Amino acid sequence: MNPSVIIEKAIKEGRVALTEAEAKQVLQNYHIPVVNEKICNNINELASSAREMSYPVVLKGLGSKLTHKTEKGLVKLNIKTPEDLEKAAVYIKDAAGADLEGYLLQPMLDGKREFVAGLFFDAQFGPAIMFGLGGVFTEAIGDVVFRLAPLDKREARSMISELHAQKLLSNFRGEKAPDMDALVKVLAGLSEIAMTIPEIKEIDINPLLVSPDGKVTAVDALIILGERDHQIVTHLPIDPAAIGNLFYPKSIAFIGASADLSKWGQLMFTNVVAGNYAGKVYLVNPKGGEIAGREVFKSVIEIPDAVDLAVITIPASRVLPVIDELKQKAIKNVLLISSGFAETGAEGKVLEDELVKKAQEAGILILGPNTMGLCNPHISLYCTGTHVRPKAGDTVLVAQSGNLGTQLLAFAEKEGIGIRAFSGSGNEAMITIEDYMEGFEVDDMTKTVVMYIESIKNGRRFFESARRVGRIKPVIALKGGRTQAGAHAAASHTGAMASNIKVFESACKQAGVVQAQQSMDLLDLSAAFSSLPLPKGNRVAILTLGGGWGVVASDLCTENSLVVQPLSKEIVEKINHWLPPFWSHANPVDLVAEMNTDIHMAIIEELLQWKECDAIIHMGIIGRRVMIKSVLESTVKVDKKYGPKMVEENLELLKAYEHELVVKTVRIMGKYHKPVIGVYLLTDELTRTVIEIEDQKYKGIVYPSPERAVKALAKMHQYSQWLKESRE
Repeated sequence: MNPSVIIEKAIKEGRVALTEAEAKQVLQNYHIPVVNEKICNNINELASSAREMSYPVVLKGLGSKLTHKTEKGLVKLNIKTPEDLEKAAVYIKDAAGADLEGYLLQPMLDGKREFVAGLFFDAQFGPAIMFGLGGVFTEAIGDVVFRLAPLDKREARSMISELHAQKLLSNFRGEKAPDMDALVKVLAGLSEIAMTIPEIKEIDINPLLVSPDGKVTAVDALIILGERDHQIVTHLPIDPAAIGNLFYPKSIAFIGASADLSKWGQLMFTNVVAGNYAGKVYLVNPKGGEIAGREVFKSVIEIPDAVDLAVITIPASRVLPVIDELKQKAIKNVLLISSGFAETGAEGKVLEDELVKKAQEAGILILGPNTMGLCNPHISLYCTGTHVRPKAGDTVLVAQSGNLGTQLLAFAEKEGIGIRAFSGSGNEAMITIEDYMEGFEVDDMTKTVVMYIESIKNGRRFFESARRVGRIKPVIALKGGRTQAGAHAAASHTGAMASNIKVFESACKQAGVVQAQQSMDLLDLSAAFSSLPLPKGNRVAILTLGGGWGVVASDLCTENSLVVQPLSKEIVEKINHWLPPFWSHANPVDLVAEMNTDIHMAIIEELLQWKECDAIIHMGIIGRRVMIKSVLESTVKVDKKYGPKMVEENLELLKAYEHELVVKTVRIMGKYHKPVIGVYLLTDELTRTVIEIEDQKYKGIVYPSPERAVKALAKMHQYSQWLKESRE
């Protein structure tokens, strides 16, 4: 029967669910394999139908209100005789009562493996498809994966491959692997239903039974009807060009400027001035007078010149009247540092909504409120509460936590990671994470987008923007609020609840977003992505000065889906020319404490030329300077014929030596376009993660630990594979 006829009939009858038989008829129309079954109206029909079907059989109560039949005892399995069938029918009739509309008779199918598939609508992301371990273990184990609809067959296969219980998807205890094409058809069919039948709100197929020969059959199904929740659009998209303009003001007015060291009005303008911002700076405070030798205007209206950006640090209760002055002065952009808005609760939310309405009417764009600020190192603009000034680069950093954002900026400054721009997005009253995504999508100077996210305003827009951006530049994200405790903290911090984390993570995976697990991962990953070529595969060669590190790195690679590729006979013979006979003759390549960097470079080049090597991790070659420094200092202390000058001279030689090693590594990467990642032997205050080499496309990357190096390489490989698959 045509699905539209079935659904129309159910709606006319005022039903919110289809019967199981109707649900399967709908599914069958979308190429989803369902069990052969017979609807019977009474016990007499059951007997003859069972003889035709042959025992053993399954008997179920049928009715649009009987949505959880197993829990109510309305499913009887493995019925082998007519007598048992009659007893089961009588029991079901009594248990179901007036809700019973008939019986559903099915053959008893064999199979040890059960899966579940479904369709539901997420409030943020819209239609989503689910697949997982089924039967009674669905909720107990929670081994499920998600994708947003629509999805194609490639995405469906990828989805299935993420299930933890992969053994159940192969030959299992004498039974054949499930028919993968059939499983793909199930997921693709659900996706098509999501996009073509708006009256369907939810579908649950549980179980999808796998027979010993691998045949996949939907033996139970539930379809819920109803109007889908319509997402409320709370924020209008901002023109990407307007986002760009925010970061290039030619003049700034600080409203609430102060000389008090404890005030935001002092923190903000002193950072901008001390950071050598070349534009004009104006201070505004109703008291007038002078601060730090600069004239203070009592109102922005008194400023004689045009102003591109107003930075507001006054209390929330006094912000609304200032909008009128900004409108009169034709100031179009505002950085609203002040807190006391939606993050404080319902009353603050009302105030924030009123502010947005007034700003929109005045044609004013607000970044914030409750933000730590912004920066653009390319024009020496450092307008943040924390006085950190990273160098100019190509990594964008957007954080929904100002403190975390400025902590990451400080880390970037220390580690030599160049920043394209930074924004602490605050409450996102007007400019959302989606707006930033689209703004930096069209910015040619942005090579990597890094985000700390606690909430999103429009899940489907986020997904589509991230997938589009991800095809031209990597998007790296850390989601705050992944746990129940974290979600509560995020809500109280930003005034917005975090969306379902599993759906969010699945949407990110589908869109190619590189997901970080910890805050420091964000810049570790941005350093790698902005400095190294992407690996074309997951085969890794490891060089180490000692065996222990090689073991640790090998374990880490395996745990992160990287392959420590066995060395070919030819490669072993080539390395034999460079190392003594007792070297490991295996991957990891133990350099047996060989300290000659010319030998190191020769081996690295041999490995990069090897077709079965996609990336190299070398450990302990860089950072010997720190170890030797301690040795030299001890020598000077013990042997008076050596002095501090000897230490200084030798350390300078070692510093130059290690720098030259990085230069050679970067140049050789440019030749073979394969990533080479280093791990420091020891670190000190002079060590940097990113080492720029003049006139070179790539940069040197050296991490403090094997864990950070392997994690970065694994994420690069995941993104590289996503790019490849998305373009096929």
